Amino acid sequence: MPDAYTHGHHESVLRSHRWRTAENSAAYLLPHLRPGVSILDVGSGPGTITADLALIVAPGRVVGTDAAADVVAQAAADHSAPNLSFEMGDAYALPFEDGEFEVVHAHQVLQHVDRPVDMLRELGRVAGPDGLVAARDVDYEGVIWYPLIPALDEWLALYLATHRSVAGEPAAGRRLKAWAREAGLSDIRATASLWLFEDEGDRAWWGGMWADRVLQSSFAASARATGADDALLQRISEGWREWAAAEDGWLLLPHGEILAHGPRQES
Repeated sequence: MPDAYTHGHHESVLRSHRWRTAENSAAYLLPHLRPGVSILDVGSGPGTITADLALIVAPGRVVGTDAAADVVAQAAADHSAPNLSFEMGDAYALPFEDGEFEVVHAHQVLQHVDRPVDMLRELGRVAGPDGLVAARDVDYEGVIWYPLIPALDEWLALYLATHRSVAGEPAAGRRLKAWAREAGLSDIRATASLWLFEDEGDRAWWGGMWADRVLQSSFAASARATGADDALLQRISEGWREWAAAEDGWLLLPHGEILAHGPRQES
């Protein structure tokens, strides 16, 4: 059984996923890519990053894999290229040979699973000792914003509690290096980057997305299960709209990143 996904696949969730590109979500990996490289994109979602990667490494083989059948089908319908395919997959037991891909990539995946070390170990198996494992995750405990709207403090406390009640660790970014070491990956390089939302368009998109998500998505249902009432959710939704409308609005989300090789064979 796959781990439960905190956000589900409501339109407000996919709205944020479709915004992601290789440039804004995998910049740390791009210098290591070249035409002909094979890539497995684990947790590929709507496939926007996957499709970008396929274009960069063409004619190299690129496969996007995800646990949600409807998401896989939609990604395949939305993105078409001779070197690109999408398929269902369990990231704890990938249907690929040892060392089959030169790069195994996972963006915003490890924060949502209960066994990130086991998953990284599996990514390392498919990459092999000569392949590259690339992972990037946000660290929600490090999110900062302005103006200081009290409803957003309530949002963050509720988000952290809800995420942990469903599956995974919302402060995953700071743990990636430790998880990779525990998984036995080698040559681990840790970096960090951020998303910053501050102009009018960014605020309208991010704030509107969360204003909807906190009321309508699977996150809303899970938040209610942790004890949130409709008044709290409505207050948070309105807080996000207030933030989006503020000319001084500014939001930073820090991310941890790792590049590593699969486990080395002992001689």
